[in-house]
Amino acid sequence: MDAERYDAIGRWLTAQTGRRHASRPAGEVHGGSVQPCLRWPAAGGDAFVKVAATPHLTAFEAEAAGLALQRETRALRVPCVHAVGLVADSAVLALEWLALSPADAASPDVQAQLGERLALLHRVQAAKFGWSRDNTIGATPQPNAEDDDWVRFYRQRRLGHMLTLAQEVGLDTRIVDRGERLLDRCEEFFTDHRPVPSLLHGDLWSGNCSALARSREPVIYDPAVYFGDREADIAFTRLFGGFGRTFYDAYESAWPLAPGAQSRADLYNLYHVLNHYVLFGGGYARQAQRLIEELLADLG
Repeated sequence: MDAERYDAIGRWLTAQTGRRHASRPAGEVHGGSVQPCLRWPAAGGDAFVKVAATPHLTAFEAEAAGLALQRETRALRVPCVHAVGLVADSAVLALEWLALSPADAASPDVQAQLGERLALLHRVQAAKFGWSRDNTIGATPQPNAEDDDWVRFYRQRRLGHMLTLAQEVGLDTRIVDRGERLLDRCEEFFTDHRPVPSLLHGDLWSGNCSALARSREPVIYDPAVYFGDREADIAFTRLFGGFGRTFYDAYESAWPLAPGAQSRADLYNLYHVLNHYVLFGGGYARQAQRLIEELLADLG
């Protein structure tokens, strides 16, 4: 990015926040694979700034709204949104800079705090499943049109939607056909389970959680917010690992999961595996196929 664009963003951040920002960032930092993330020096505290092409503004606005919604609950520490908008032919999202300690995040006591506080977040509920706006899961569009029927919502807005996207980028027709068979039988996983619409993080893997360096308070970020079955958040924590025993014990103590949660976990994680195929291709097709076959076998 050229100096002129940096300068324009710095002046815009100053105008938006009322705090003087430098004319250029201190440097690029780790923040995900979707867009560049920058540490931007500012009076009174640096900013964590994401910059992307202008069409990405809608996704940034949805992310900002999701962070604000989660922050309002006071259940978990969430970065404060400083500004979101268009400047210098770029979409920009600026958040408070938080000094994080991944090593502390893995400690048993922080994991226990995270589990207990996640249960508090899930206690925040709505009248319907979904959300008032669409957002993204990674770089993939995530439709959230509200529905009072969870099975219908998950079939159409989650699994069916992602199966269609996967087919469009080349998923084998035989896997798609078996996936559609699974869609037809989704309700069989919910004969004795009636979830309530809980506020979800939506993209809860270990890379989107950490702890504050000084206080060791757990932090979550990069959400894909919607109201859904809380089991979907817990299921995703198990897909790639990184969450400790004390996390699950604390969550269960605060709000035990319903019987059959493990079988539904594979159903919920199929959505994320298909998304990874959409984003990255490769071996995720085989993983999706394996999950589909195992789920169909569970149904008999």
